[in-house]
Amino acid sequence: QKYSPPLTFCTSSAEIVDGHQKNLICSLIGVEGGHSLANSLPVLRILYMLGVRYMTLTSTCNTQWADSSLVDIPGRKAEHGGLTNFGKIIVREMNRLGMMVDLSKVSVKTMKAALEVSKAPVIFSHSSARALCNSTRNVPDHILAKLGLNGGLVMVNFYSQFLTCKDTATIADAAAHINHIRQVAGVDSVGLGAGYDGINYTPEGLKDVSTYPALFAELIASGQWSIDELKKLAGLNLLRVMRAVEKVRDDMARSGIEPFEDTIAPKYLKGRANCTSQEPF
Repeated sequence: QKYSPPLTFCTSSAEIVDGHQKNLICSLIGVEGGHSLANSLPVLRILYMLGVRYMTLTSTCNTQWADSSLVDIPGRKAEHGGLTNFGKIIVREMNRLGMMVDLSKVSVKTMKAALEVSKAPVIFSHSSARALCNSTRNVPDHILAKLGLNGGLVMVNFYSQFLTCKDTATIADAAAHINHIRQVAGVDSVGLGAGYDGINYTPEGLKDVSTYPALFAELIASGQWSIDELKKLAGLNLLRVMRAVEKVRDDMARSGIEPFEDTIAPKYLKGRANCTSQEPF
């Protein structure tokens, strides 16, 4: 009740459109890190039943079936070389359920493997362009190119450390990442994923969502964006991805594909399965 227009819980693209028509702001539930599954496909299904519609495959540490972005830091070693066979089953089950596969915070090899396995477009819910800031949390150009073919989406993160690799950034820096991703992946594959709930440095002039008009003014002033393209950036691209994910779900159901019942190989069940990390976002 603190917000106007008020928030409402949504679980589908149709509910988002309906909420928008009723002057409501839709809120989706996402899961940050596949470790939350405790290596259980039934838990994944329960999360979907509870309303979860996207999940990052990892957080800032590896799961027992996928490598996180931390393994791409120089001097670190990969644990799985991307996705294990069980990790690929997780992606397929997310496709079957209609849950978006979120590749923010995963390693480059995990990104590549997920793009090869997923039948539906994937998202990066809060990542930026590695070509402009060489952080392992950002997306390299060769993955951006594959993303365009997948029909996926990078939602640009406004954490200054991911825009400039420094504690300070400007609206122009955020716009540069948006424009770069548009250039490499295409205008249909870029969105906004500021990450305001988990960052402590924001670009000057972009402190919260109320400042988005300044960002859009910056993009309009460049002469590179039409109004229809800005609508895609503002949310239509995410709706397109959600509809595509829902279509894959429905197609798999019509094909008679049953829930996956695989279990993780015992050899991967060593060490801790939680995710406690002091690494940056």
